[in-house]
Amino acid sequence: MEQEVLFEIKDQVALITLNRPERRNAMNQALLSQLYDAVERVASDDTIMAAIITGQGKAFCSGIDLGCLGKDNLFDPRGDGSDMLSVFSACTKPIIGAVNGPTITGGFELALNCDFLIASEHACFADTHAKVGIHPGWGITQLLQQAVGQRMAKQMSLTCQFISAEKALAVGLVNEVVPAEHLLDRAFEIAGQICAVNPLMMMTVKALIENRNTGSFDQGMDLERQGFNAFTKAFR
Repeated sequence: MEQEVLFEIKDQVALITLNRPERRNAMNQALLSQLYDAVERVASDDTIMAAIITGQGKAFCSGIDLGCLGKDNLFDPRGDGSDMLSVFSACTKPIIGAVNGPTITGGFELALNCDFLIASEHACFADTHAKVGIHPGWGITQLLQQAVGQRMAKQMSLTCQFISAEKALAVGLVNEVVPAEHLLDRAFEIAGQICAVNPLMMMTVKALIENRNTGSFDQGMDLERQGFNAFTKAFR
């Protein structure tokens, strides 16, 4: 099988690279299968503390390869019932999206499934589901409004217009914009900072933050209090 996704480890950081540059890293069944395998490897390998996802060439990901519709199994590419949302949400380790170029529709959904995004000055984003007539399925209707607010999400998804990296920074979609030549260096720098902290407490804090995705403020506070109580009792 061709390597549609490249995987390498540097220190305690995994670099996952979408590797179909001739198709602007458009997603087919093989790419999705290998991507899910890579994320699960990050989740299960105790030597890995964080991961970075980026694209080979000039694009991050242009979405579904339209030539694969009706041919490839994009909903369940490995035949095991796992999809993008379930695979990414099961990973307790931080995944940084290093967005190097255009990030469109399904590719935009992939970016939103990362914990946070660092963008190069060449990055741009568009949700074109409504324009091309493809039903969303990897979280954009929920994750985009979580990132930028419902009103901005509606404007982006209903107009299908591109926004620049600078606009993405202004609306809170990306954390930083850096020169293209420094993108991976900055992503690795942040990943290295994550690797320097207490790993169990880092994953605990990450889980507590993410509790707000499905629970209320009060529920999140109760979980934090319970954990702190158990922590302090351990020192008595």
